[in-house]
Amino acid sequence: MSKNILGLFCSFCSVTLFSFMDVCVKLTGEYALGEILFFRSLFGLIPIFFLIPKDRLKNLKNFYKTKNIGLHLWRSLFGAASMASIFIALRNLELASTISLTFAAPIFVTIFSILFLNEKVGLTRWSGVAIGFVGVLFISRPGFETGNFYYIFPMIFCLGFAGVVIFIRKLTLCGESVWKIACFFTLVSGLFGLATLPFGGWLMPTKIDFILLILIGLFGSIGNILLTVSYKLAEVSLTISIKYLALVYAIAFGFFIFQEIPSSHTYMGAGLIIVSSLIIFTRENQLRKTVFTPRQQ
Repeated sequence: MSKNILGLFCSFCSVTLFSFMDVCVKLTGEYALGEILFFRSLFGLIPIFFLIPKDRLKNLKNFYKTKNIGLHLWRSLFGAASMASIFIALRNLELASTISLTFAAPIFVTIFSILFLNEKVGLTRWSGVAIGFVGVLFISRPGFETGNFYYIFPMIFCLGFAGVVIFIRKLTLCGESVWKIACFFTLVSGLFGLATLPFGGWLMPTKIDFILLILIGLFGSIGNILLTVSYKLAEVSLTISIKYLALVYAIAFGFFIFQEIPSSHTYMGAGLIIVSSLIIFTRENQLRKTVFTPRQQ
């Protein structure tokens, strides 16, 4: 099996696991957001544990040693905020609408790159940004008409994700390993969720719900790992298109599990956002830049 084929398989599995996680998050909607974040982080540490070099595990004093604690903290805070936002959106909006809006994340990454990395953006990527914003307006139309403020949360996710990308790029340039970045993020997110316990709202999970909470952590963490592996094995231009399978999953799961039927505006907006992100991805790939997809949290 070639590296490209194996990379495509990893990308497919990653998208599938994230889609399963989205369904689990929506099914556990009666639990406090902080509780969901805590279990996502707690059980998300299990797959990450197997990525840690054995010499680091033997020497616990140097386990989290880093000269870039500030960057790790900012990356983790932006990541926790974006994850909390997407969980709120998943629990209160249709699956197809939420997933479609997350595809707009590259738009904000492009804008943040200009503001914080002093990157020059040409007409091609600006065109992609403009098309994407039109798509966002199409999908968010029901929110404007009915005053549904939950449509704001996918945009908060996109902003948080853009911040995550900026800090991951900086951490990578500083030589920080993937496992260390993932560990700091998962620990901070878990503590963030645990800090909400004194404010109440946490419930004792039923057996079935406890299994769902475990799966949220495992699906999310393994999905991230497989996504990273897919980039190492296959060409980015091949793996990028696979991520749009998430919309197919969202439409199917939304219909069969939650009886959701996306509107024509959702389909039209999703199409524009997909075109937008493909334009941006293609151009960044030509410029040989690191490409990040919206589910890296």
